[in-house]
Amino acid sequence: MKIIARQQYIEHIQKFIGKGMIIALTGQRRVGKSYIIRQLVTEIEAGNPDANIIYINKEKTKYADIRNAEDLSRYLDGKLKEGADNYLLIDEVQDINGFENVLRSLNADEECQIVVTGSNAKMLSSELSTYLGGRYIEIHILSLSYREFLTFHNLNDSDDSLLKYLGFGGLPHLYRLGLENEDMVWEYIQNIYNTIVLKDVVQREGLRNVTLFENLMSYVSDNAGQLVSATSLSKYLKSQRVELTPLSAINYLKAASNAYIINKVSRYDIHGKRLLETNDKYYFEDLGLRNMLAGQNRTGDIEKVIENAVYLHLKNLGYKISVGTLPNGEIDFVVEKGGTSVYIQVAYLIADDKTMEREFGNLLKIQDNYPKYVISMNPMSRPQNYEGIKHLTLRQFLMSDSL
Repeated sequence: MKIIARQQYIEHIQKFIGKGMIIALTGQRRVGKSYIIRQLVTEIEAGNPDANIIYINKEKTKYADIRNAEDLSRYLDGKLKEGADNYLLIDEVQDINGFENVLRSLNADEECQIVVTGSNAKMLSSELSTYLGGRYIEIHILSLSYREFLTFHNLNDSDDSLLKYLGFGGLPHLYRLGLENEDMVWEYIQNIYNTIVLKDVVQREGLRNVTLFENLMSYVSDNAGQLVSATSLSKYLKSQRVELTPLSAINYLKAASNAYIINKVSRYDIHGKRLLETNDKYYFEDLGLRNMLAGQNRTGDIEKVIENAVYLHLKNLGYKISVGTLPNGEIDFVVEKGGTSVYIQVAYLIADDKTMEREFGNLLKIQDNYPKYVISMNPMSRPQNYEGIKHLTLRQFLMSDSL
């Protein structure tokens, strides 16, 4: 089967090979972590034919007997060769109880280069940080970017291709199904969601009320990019005749974040230069998953989908992302990388002076010289820059590899 390279991740991983650190690839199920591991194996073998590579994929039945640290140690006994370049690659490592003890011992003795994947943020961050301190690096794998989507589906950059991406999202396996049969696509996305809920929410987090969890995910999908508080969640649940404390509602959202269904983005006071602790926003890690939960109909919520797409691309570009607050306004995204900030407003269309004033006006209130952008669909006319603020179409932005 053909493996389409996601070279930016391979290059990122290779920077840390041989540096004495465990490499942890994290991300939602079915975003392609296993294929990146397989691509990495190919790269290692090409550069070092004598490398000793041990690959354990916990989703395969042949490794079902490796349940805990003792089983893992027993399996590895005799497989690590003295004096050789040893590589230990483990897919879905969180399915091995106590795995961190074995990894810590192997890493301390520098017996091998360790690369693992995992689909639960809580488990990986707590276990690895507790037992390994600064001896591991986390590389987060996202669903396909727009440019990758075009490559995987053999499409040209066009308005039609953009709408396909905004609708179906970027789960890599969709290229094998094809986008022509929409019923098959949505059935696949639904099955992925069901697997995530079962394995990473119910089993891993211990949340038993699946109906309540799905009601909350429906609410978040309908409010992607909107401020969400414990109080607003509680009010929504009361409207659904469900009694749940605000704290419990937030814990359900944490479970969804740990399973990489959604990401929380905190607010940032631009004038006060500080993060705020209440009323966060949530964005989905895959647009198709978000649209499936929202009912697939984007007629009334295209702005939410566009904003989520912008968020995902910013994440792909490696920015730290916050939502900006002003005394009388909001900036959709305040992003930072390498000590430089960028301010971004997102709109569906800049169609009149009122919209122009709102989207550009808030950016003009910021009294610093960092770059400022407005991103919109605007398919009918060429975007114009305004008083130093750059105006990009969504397609231009999603095709960019830097700001």
